[in-house]
Amino acid sequence: MTPEGKEAKLREIIRQMGILAIAFSGGVDSTYLLNVAAEELGEDVLAITAVSPTYPQRERQRSIDLAKNIGARQMLFDSGETDLPEFKSNPPDRCYFCKKELFLQVGRIAQDEGIARIADGSNVDDLQDHRPGMAALKELGVRSPLRECGMTKNDVRERSKTLGLSTWDLPSFACLASRFPYGTPITEDALKRIEQAETALYDLGFKIIRVRHHGDTARIELGRDEIDLLLKESLRTKVVSAIKNTGYKYVALDLEGYRTGSMNEVLETKGQSA
Repeated sequence: MTPEGKEAKLREIIRQMGILAIAFSGGVDSTYLLNVAAEELGEDVLAITAVSPTYPQRERQRSIDLAKNIGARQMLFDSGETDLPEFKSNPPDRCYFCKKELFLQVGRIAQDEGIARIADGSNVDDLQDHRPGMAALKELGVRSPLRECGMTKNDVRERSKTLGLSTWDLPSFACLASRFPYGTPITEDALKRIEQAETALYDLGFKIIRVRHHGDTARIELGRDEIDLLLKESLRTKVVSAIKNTGYKYVALDLEGYRTGSMNEVLETKGQSA
C-alpha cells in the first residue's frame, strides 16, 4: 500500500475513534499523528505531553510550539517516572515500567477531560527493536493508529513533508534514559549532564547525536556523515572542552556512529533481544 493509501486508512481509523487524547512528544511520529487527528477531529483531540528530566527542555518547547501551530489543545504534566525504583535501577525492561506509569497518568488526565480513547505515535518500525514499553501500551488499551495502518517511519516522513510539517526531517529522538547501559542507576544529575552535553553538540552544529553515559566517560555517537568533521582539530578540541565542561572526565567517539538502540546490543550478545 502506498503512503497515501496508508494515510487514508489512518484518517478513517481516527474518525472512528472520535474524541481522542494523544501522547504528544513533538517528535516526527506524534506530530504527524496529532496533525492528522486535528484535521479530522478539530477540537475533539487533546495533546498530552509529559514533563520529565528524561526529556530535554528543547524537546518540550518544540512540542508546545508545534501544538500551537497545529491548533491543538495541549496539556502538560509531570510524569514522575524518575521516582520509580524499577526505573532508577535501569533493568532491561525499564521502558515497561516507564511507559506504564506514563500512560496511567495520561489515562487519568484523559478521563478527567471526558476522553475515553488514548493513542500514541508508535509505527511499524518500532516493532523491530527491543521495546518492552509496547507491552504496557497493550495492557492499558492504548491505540497506535500509525502501526495499525502499516505506516513506517519513512511513510511518516514522506507524508509529513507533503503536509508541510517542519518535523518531516527531524532526527529520531529517544528519552535520555536510553543513554545509560542497563544496570547503571539513572539519576537526575546524570540526566542533566547528558542533556547539557548533547545540547553543547547541537550548538556546535551536529544534527544526529547521542551521548552515551559510561560513568566518567561520555561515548559520543554521531551521524556517520558527521564523524569526519572531528578530523578537524579545532572542532574536536571544542567538542572535548564542551563535554568535559558538563562534568565528564573522558570523551570517546564511537566509530560505528549513531544506530538505533545501541544499548540493546548487549542484550543481543546475551541472547535476550526482543
